[in-house]
This record gives sequence, C-alpha cells and structure tokens, in this order.
Amino acid sequence: MTPVAVNPPALPAPSGYSHGTLAGNTLYLGGQTALDADMKIVPGGIVEQFRQAFGNMLTTLRAAGGEPADLVSVTIYLTDIPGYQAHGKEIGKVWRELAGPVYPAMAGIGCTALWQPEALIEILGVAVIPEERLVRP
Repeated sequence: MTPVAVNPPALPAPSGYSHGTLAGNTLYLGGQTALDADMKIVPGGIVEQFRQAFGNMLTTLRAAGGEPADLVSVTIYLTDIPGYQAHGKEIGKVWRELAGPVYPAMAGIGCTALWQPEALIEILGVAVIPEERLVRP
C-alpha cells in the first residue's frame, strides 16, 4: 500500500510536508502548532495555543474519517513545561471539550524551540481508523 497525504482544506495549505499521512488504516498526524487560517500563531498563551494546535490535529483526523477515540498515541512538544503544568486543569478541560474522555498513550517532551519562534506547543499523533469510517483522499 502506498501512503497517501491527508491535507484538509480547512487548514493552511502545506508546503514541504503533509498534515497527515494515511498508510492502510493508520493515520500519522503531522506536528501541529497553533497556526490559524492566516498562518499566524494564535495569541493568548499556552491554553489558547493548545486549543488551536489540538483542534488542527483533530481537523486532519476527521478529514480521514477518524474520531478522537481512534487516537492511539499523542506527543506534545513544549517550550515551557512549567507553564503547561500550571495550566493543566484548563488544558484538560479543553481536551475533554474537543475530544471527550479519551486518553491515548501520551508523552510531553520539553524542547528549546519550535518551528515558529512564538509557538509554545506542537502536537502530533497516530490514529487507527476503523475501515467502515475510513475516508481515503
């Protein structure tokens, strides 16, 4: 099987990457920062950036027929771990609002910088989508 790019029109058009890559019924979700439709990082801090970045990832997931319950792994890269920890309850509330009470295998990794200098967070994931819901681009 040949991997297929998943690039939903609701997200900024990618250049040199794909928002997701579908191999069989496994969707590899590319790292999403808090870019909005104008290719700008949303203002307001870590909670707002989490909402945008996670929402961007879920947009790609849904474009392939997936749902949050299909996520099997999520990795969060952070430039400010203490800031993320300080807002953990708010971030958890956003997670439940966007994904429900679904908690896949997860990792939070501290890093010194992300692609956009003002980005505080980047989220990537892997989902396994049941064949009956799978949408191939």
